[in-house]
Amino acid sequence: MTPQSPVHLFGLNPSSPELSKYLATLATHVSTSNPTTPEVKSYSDVVYLNYYALGLSLLFAPASGYKSKTGLKLSELSNDQLILDSLDIYNIPKSSMSGPRSRGTSSRTAELAFSSFPLYTLVFDVGGEVKDKDGKVQARPSILEVTSQSTGKDFVECLGEPDRKGGGAGPSSGSIGIWCEWKRDGIMIEFGGDEATGPQAWERGKDAVWKVITLFSSTSDK
Repeated sequence: MTPQSPVHLFGLNPSSPELSKYLATLATHVSTSNPTTPEVKSYSDVVYLNYYALGLSLLFAPASGYKSKTGLKLSELSNDQLILDSLDIYNIPKSSMSGPRSRGTSSRTAELAFSSFPLYTLVFDVGGEVKDKDGKVQARPSILEVTSQSTGKDFVECLGEPDRKGGGAGPSSGSIGIWCEWKRDGIMIEFGGDEATGPQAWERGKDAVWKVITLFSSTSDK
């Protein structure tokens, strides 16, 4: 991974110097005051640190039997008993803010909470042979390069067909945007904009720009 791709942060705790350095680097690319101060959402089995101005949400899992409590402040967390388990990187396609299918949907509120992640190009190491659903070995590019304009077609051309996918069903108003998951790579993509919602979303999905990249421990790491 390049420094812009934060998978190397997995396993760190919220007070890790390496994590703080990474967040400080992101903060130099935004103009909002105090961008490295997160909103904390704590529960017994998980803690989220949401950096809205940085387009980044970090999910920490408890370790060593630690159980958090609902509604804790950042200073009340036992940082040494939390480890970064997954993260979300946000990209807000402009059309998702103004398209007719986006008006009045519940997803729009969530999108508006986050700014777009400030550093591109994101580069992911995805090299090596993979097997399709029929067990046939397929070669693919060694890296996945993601920009703010990367579409469904770009991801599938590099990663191949996803292991899981969903969304895009139901009426245009309030339908869930399409998403794809590649378990081997630890990558899940949610797509935004007008192309990602409505009854014909999968027909338009190749042109849909990504909205959220979720990174998690891949099956190839286990």
